[in-house]
Amino acid sequence: MHPVPPLPDIREVADGDVLDGHLWLLELVDGTRLRFRMDDSGLLRFGDAETTYADPDAVPLPLRPAVRWVRERFDREALRDAVPTPERVDFFGVATHHCGADYDWERLPPFLGTDVWIGSESDPADGAFRPPDAAAAIFEGIGLDPVNAVAREVNARDFDPDGYAVPASAWRDGPAAGVVVRNKRGGRAKLTASESGGRSDAPDFDSAAEPEPDADPEAVATAHATDERVERAIEALSRQGATPAVDAVVERVLETIARETPVRFGGGGRGVDPDRLRASVRDRVRPVLDGRAASGDSPSGR
Repeated sequence: MHPVPPLPDIREVADGDVLDGHLWLLELVDGTRLRFRMDDSGLLRFGDAETTYADPDAVPLPLRPAVRWVRERFDREALRDAVPTPERVDFFGVATHHCGADYDWERLPPFLGTDVWIGSESDPADGAFRPPDAAAAIFEGIGLDPVNAVAREVNARDFDPDGYAVPASAWRDGPAAGVVVRNKRGGRAKLTASESGGRSDAPDFDSAAEPEPDADPEAVATAHATDERVERAIEALSRQGATPAVDAVVERVLETIARETPVRFGGGGRGVDPDRLRASVRDRVRPVLDGRAASGDSPSGR
């Protein structure tokens, strides 16, 4: 896949590289850069900025909701109808998860599209990113949400990074993490809220909590594997026609914790051990499913 495009601070780029022509201002949403491509068989392959994942089990827990979201909604036939060689189209976006900011997680899509690269028919290594308006239309055409635009077609002469006030986020009660400034020639840069000259009350969105060296899985499960998250997992599986078996519900709850909370996974001094947390979550999920089975709501899925 094509490399993830760099996103430097706007003060680190020459004015003519970005502040030229008409600009699109897109909300900078917290998360991890995610890319994917459809091969000629229709299989979607995913990667982050540094890695491509050989199979779903290799995808880090915070990114799995985004991968599932894309797989469930991606319209393969729409892409095949739109371009002669779909395997030369790379899609880029943000896997939204907790990196220091709290969002309205149930309303914020797990994936928001930002860029589309289309390789040349004659040389797959050659090609171009589509302009922001075209990229947004492409994402909508294949069934995915593009990142929201804060402003469109702003004359570069009218945009002053030093005086710009980052607006409220579309996805949280508070300011956006910042804005991504794009022009139609491919130039791009970011202006973060904490560095915006027009706002002094912005939180530091890069100050995610450090992982606890010896995070206790039982304490994490008690705090975050709530009845509400368990019920959401059960309902999500049921809507898809899947039996809400214990293991399936546990995995959904783990993914939700990874996406929506500051909990970090790893073990060995890098955060909570995922296997030990999985066991603790299972102890909380099984009684809920057993209770639903006893009342006739659903099978226990043992």
